[in-house]
Amino acid sequence: MAKENYNERVNFYEGADYGFDPNYGKEFSLGLSKEYKFSPGQFGFTTDPRTANQVAAVSQKLNTGAKTIEVTAITASQLETIPKQHFKEMERLKKLVGADLTFHGPIVEPSGWGEGGWSETARQGNERQMWSAVERAQQLESKGNIVVTFHSTASLPEMDTRLMTPKGEQTTEIIAYDERAMQATRIKPKENKLLNEKLTPEMELDRMNKESWFKELTHLTFNTRQGTQAIERPLREIGAREEEGFDSKQVLEFYKKFKQGEDFQESLNTLKPEAQKFAKDLINNANFGEVYIRDSYNDLQDKFSKAFVAIEKFGDKGKKDLEKLKVYREELQKAVKDIDFNDPTNLLKLGEEVQRGVNVLSTLATPPQALRPMSEFITDKSSESFANIAINAYKKFKDNAPIISIENPPAGGGLSHGEDLRKLVDETRKKFEQKAVDDLGLSEREAREQAEKLIGVTWDVGHINMLRKFGYEDKHLEKQTEEVAGVIKHIHLSDNFGYEHTELPMGMGNVPMKGHLEAMKKYGVQLDKVKKIVETGNWFEPFKITPMRETLVAFGSPLYSMQMAPYWNQASHASGGYFSGYGRVLPDQHFSLYGAGFANLPTELGGQVQGRSRASGAPIE
Repeated sequence: MAKENYNERVNFYEGADYGFDPNYGKEFSLGLSKEYKFSPGQFGFTTDPRTANQVAAVSQKLNTGAKTIEVTAITASQLETIPKQHFKEMERLKKLVGADLTFHGPIVEPSGWGEGGWSETARQGNERQMWSAVERAQQLESKGNIVVTFHSTASLPEMDTRLMTPKGEQTTEIIAYDERAMQATRIKPKENKLLNEKLTPEMELDRMNKESWFKELTHLTFNTRQGTQAIERPLREIGAREEEGFDSKQVLEFYKKFKQGEDFQESLNTLKPEAQKFAKDLINNANFGEVYIRDSYNDLQDKFSKAFVAIEKFGDKGKKDLEKLKVYREELQKAVKDIDFNDPTNLLKLGEEVQRGVNVLSTLATPPQALRPMSEFITDKSSESFANIAINAYKKFKDNAPIISIENPPAGGGLSHGEDLRKLVDETRKKFEQKAVDDLGLSEREAREQAEKLIGVTWDVGHINMLRKFGYEDKHLEKQTEEVAGVIKHIHLSDNFGYEHTELPMGMGNVPMKGHLEAMKKYGVQLDKVKKIVETGNWFEPFKITPMRETLVAFGSPLYSMQMAPYWNQASHASGGYFSGYGRVLPDQHFSLYGAGFANLPTELGGQVQGRSRASGAPIE
């Protein structure tokens, strides 16, 4: 006997399920093991980011039964329209119902980059705006450490474009930045036909930097050589005439008097005619040479400073180069200390010192970069803003300072990869520690502990999932989570299919949530303590509901507080009813008039509906 369709046999209505089918509902679940079946209280939900009435927005979310709400002010203008009194009112509301609050700050560019490029003024302005958000957010949790989330970047594109290929991750383009010229340059792979080699963007960037440094030193050498040759020629001619009894001292003394400001013609008339010719030639050439040598000396100082600052950032890697520069600096200072520039021979000594400096700079193992990866530049400037915000928060609020949590933007935006975010957090913590030691007098251990406590990551699994459009698969996405797992403070939950920022409830896209959770647990994230905020703004628009049930079903959360079966993925669709499953699919009016009891029948059949025959059926309009 053929096996009957199970659902057709036991379900009265096609849209309903009565719990008899053991497979029904599994398509809604993430298939997590018991250890990841978080209780409903561990999930939070965001408020409507479009309204300034965040008090009402928080109240509406609390009505769903959620225990954690993320107050959202993702645009700076919206933040400015929230009255300051509302923040304390939201804290009172939170205390009244025993809930927790977090805060999503405005999406501004922390590095200070804008349409016209980068400026320190813009960076400081954005930092102040972010600090204002932190100050107000602290009122939501005045006796604790509220998590305040900011994006790592706001408007920047991916600066190191990477694709996942069968050979592994490959960089296809790097945006490099010239700080002096304040210009960004896109660097792509390059093929050298002469040498029959292919250069990756990293190799091409390295080649361009070495070539640029070589050209700078070549220009410096050229000017030095021009200056010394101009001075050497008349001195050499004068020296050659000394064998014939010519007194060269007269000419050199005349040059010194001239440099000290004595009248040129009067001093010249004291010389013999032949000496006058040599004196004029020496003055013309020495003045010409002095211009070149002094210019070279000033240029050397710039090159030296540039190299010194760059090598300092290399740490131990640049230790030998740094010692080499320090030795040369001491020797140069001694050599030029007593140089009398009124003596042309001393100009030659200065030229020799400059050339020796060029030789030192040309042998550096880690020369400075004219072009640096823009991601490094943005990380440097953004970490300055985040560190300043965190240090100000600690100075003002001490043990109740908010936690500054940096979020990865949707993949394709700047600093969106796991390793990029980790570098930003590490650099921010490093700068915070230095400021805490220098400005606040904390010990290195205390500064490090506060940095680890107050600075971390908000990891958005939906945002990182959008790496799929660059060829990444589940295993690669989980690896991204491993990069930041050790610094995660906060989790944002949303699903998508890897191409658009759709913000579906979990389980409705292809985010590998199980792999992400396993990676977090592997690297020490205490998942039961980290707040997990459901960000599904795009879901709310068409369906007008907060996806609490969908979230609990996806994670298989326990139905009861005892943390035992049944679970939401088993029981959510077991109530049975015509409108269960995907919800109401036909209009209420139809069923209230034509399908629910005798009262709605025509009068000739014992009902109360007037003006219709028993055969009239449902109206067409």
